[in-house]
Amino acid sequence: MQFNAYAAESAGAELKPIEYDPGELGREEIQIKIEACGICHSDLSVWRNEWGNAAYPCVPGHEVVGIVEQVGGGVTHLQPGQRVGVGWFSHSCMTCDACMAGDHNLCSSAQGIILGRYGGFADRVRVDAAWANVIPDALPTEGAGPLFCAGITVFNPIVQFGVKPTDRVGVVGIGGLGHLALQFLDAWGCEVTAFTSSPGKADEARRLGADHIVSSRDAGAIQELGPLLDFILVTSNASLPWDAYIGALRPHGRLHLVGAVLKPIPVAMFSLLVGQKSISASPLGSPATIRQMLDFAARHNIAANVETVPLSKATEALHRLDTEQPAQRLVLVPDF
Repeated sequence: MQFNAYAAESAGAELKPIEYDPGELGREEIQIKIEACGICHSDLSVWRNEWGNAAYPCVPGHEVVGIVEQVGGGVTHLQPGQRVGVGWFSHSCMTCDACMAGDHNLCSSAQGIILGRYGGFADRVRVDAAWANVIPDALPTEGAGPLFCAGITVFNPIVQFGVKPTDRVGVVGIGGLGHLALQFLDAWGCEVTAFTSSPGKADEARRLGADHIVSSRDAGAIQELGPLLDFILVTSNASLPWDAYIGALRPHGRLHLVGAVLKPIPVAMFSLLVGQKSISASPLGSPATIRQMLDFAARHNIAANVETVPLSKATEALHRLDTEQPAQRLVLVPDF
């Protein structure tokens, strides 16, 4: 069977239609007919080989929603016809200490869906069944896709670090990740401060659940908060006034990064030591945490704000993400 996809032959090249033979379906794999695929900034980075680990031809796409078409002989928990979603990971070993402890996303041999294989800018994709999750009926197909990357990336630290409904939490960056973080934290019960460099996003941030709005680049405004926040979630990949953010944390507070900040973060030791504060980071989440997130999202009617784009316009959509930073998550719909 031939799969259809859009691929780049080199870093940043135009995505053009290709056909490829996926080979025999693995025993633990499933085949998904794709209905929608969100576009993440990580797709942009891999497409342009900013991390130095892309392989070409490159088929991006790791926020996949579709219908199970086939299951391997060892798959017992999924069946054809179910609507599932898949995010960044496509495989983990299932035997290392991290996997056995339930931290599959920390597996040292975990594989990405777009690194070393073809991703979701296609009509079909194959992944290990363990990394596919059934989507609750209450969640829309187009809005559910971004939950499998942007959503789990911000939901995972809420669970991992025991954020409480009584906590005051800051979210830095109100884009693809941040707009979901605001919804999760508001539904969680937290008092939420949104930090954004775009004044025009203030009203939208309040609609999504922010109680307060502060400029993300104004060190003075951040310092004026005083030691107020229990947890700050940084979804941006920009260099920011880090000392000001650490100063905005209460004792035992945590500055947690999920945005891929490329430059080193200079921090004075005493800004952490006084107040016993922490800096940390995390990659996505385990399949079990993804299921927990999906249930929570369905219960509270949380989904991404999306704009659908035909898959044939994938190159234009990547350029829009890079230059316009659209308020909605761009979601590609196959139109072969």
